[in-house]
Amino acid sequence: MPANLRIGHGFDAHRFQRGRKLILGNVEIPHSAGLAGHSDADVLLHALINAILGALGEGDIGMHFPDSDPRYKNISSAKLLEKILTLMRGEKFLIVNIDVTVIAQKPRLAPHYEKIRRRVAALLGIAVRNVNVKAATTERMGWIGEGKGMAAMAVVLLQRGKHP
Repeated sequence: MPANLRIGHGFDAHRFQRGRKLILGNVEIPHSAGLAGHSDADVLLHALINAILGALGEGDIGMHFPDSDPRYKNISSAKLLEKILTLMRGEKFLIVNIDVTVIAQKPRLAPHYEKIRRRVAALLGIAVRNVNVKAATTERMGWIGEGKGMAAMAVVLLQRGKHP
């Protein structure tokens, strides 16, 4: 019999690129550069997608949306998340809660937490109280600390059940 609860962990990282918008959790964050990537490079949603796929035992974001496929060029990561949520619901799972950490030296993300939480909750169709977003720096160590990019980690808890 399949497990009624599943935990998934996701990770993603992107370097900064001038001339692109910085999108985190489907929210535009003011900054001098965005993140480089085939899609909109929303590192937060990419980590979340990887966490959901991990909980489902369905591989990773690159397996489902390869960067060699022109259909995904500059696509909103919210659209990719929507496809993964359809897969998740087809397997009869609901999201109980998520916890996301963005690792970045800059920009300061705390002023944007609530907007990101609300947007991610809306995308997932869950209560805001079940979405946690936080950030950490690397205390100026490594490529993130040098301001060359950012990363994100996400944990998701899924429960088998009927969708409302």
